[in-house]
Amino acid sequence: MTRKFAIGIAASLIAIPTASAQQAIQDWQTVDTLTQMVANAMGRTATPIDRRIKLARCPEQASVTAIDAQTLAVRCDSLGWRLRVPMTGPSGAATVSPSFAATASSVVIRRGDNVRVTIETENFAVSYSAIATQDGRVGETIALRGTDPKNLMSAIVTGPGRARLMD
Repeated sequence: MTRKFAIGIAASLIAIPTASAQQAIQDWQTVDTLTQMVANAMGRTATPIDRRIKLARCPEQASVTAIDAQTLAVRCDSLGWRLRVPMTGPSGAATVSPSFAATASSVVIRRGDNVRVTIETENFAVSYSAIATQDGRVGETIALRGTDPKNLMSAIVTGPGRARLMD
């Protein structure tokens, strides 16, 4: 009887880590539903999030907001992660909002500003912080300094405090 009891305890201990490991990864199906709802309200379609991305499960509901006419941001503020989700849709839906277009003629990044730099593909985007080494307007290419002060990178200004790494 003690042998069966020991086998039962061992089996339950093996099953516990598996269940908790599955719970630790974000449920992208729920996030896809949220992003699709926000995109639909804008007359667009959100690109599904790449299932290869493994992030810790957000303890609260992840927030979904529009960054601009082509992109949504999915955030988990308590854990500090953020994803950019591209949107697709009818050609007329890709117009730039007036408030975003107004920034194109003025300097939106100043030398020394912290800039959120993104690298985007069809399925996901990665972003990190850098420091601007020159002023820039939307659409201009500027130099940025990352964590290594010796190396500069070029990026295209996409908005206030935001830039996209060139291909």
